[in-house]
Amino acid sequence: MPKINPEDISPIIGSRYPEPWRAMSQHRSKLALGDAAGLSDFGVNLTTLHPGEMSSQRHWHSHEDEFVHVISGTLVLIDESGETLLQAGDNAGFPKGVANGHQLVNRSDAPAVFLEIGSRMVADRVTYPDIDMKAEKQARYVFTRKDGSAFT
Repeated sequence: MPKINPEDISPIIGSRYPEPWRAMSQHRSKLALGDAAGLSDFGVNLTTLHPGEMSSQRHWHSHEDEFVHVISGTLVLIDESGETLLQAGDNAGFPKGVANGHQLVNRSDAPAVFLEIGSRMVADRVTYPDIDMKAEKQARYVFTRKDGSAFT
């Protein structure tokens, strides 16, 4: 079994969101552990959120399941039912096709680290209930306005 050394993985910093939504995740750091292991059916990211940052805009996936495990720090899960505090050892899951827009926010004064695990479905669509944006997976996610028009 090949061992993965996180120090050998270049972090992915920030977000590919268009402005103005990119700013709230500009220092988010992800280590693509699943990619480093050569996995193709699901992704695994070791993600660090700094104080004041969010994991993503509130969203849900049409064809991809998501699972989160908090390793250290404190996060606030915001979804359709409100806000829930997540601390080290806590978990949350988001089944595909369920319109429960969710995000994690670090409101603490220290970094928070979590694993995010998700399936990698080619036909996935992402809905962002709070903002004028949607995403469709092609080779990568392509972000447009909800009416399909491009961001300029």
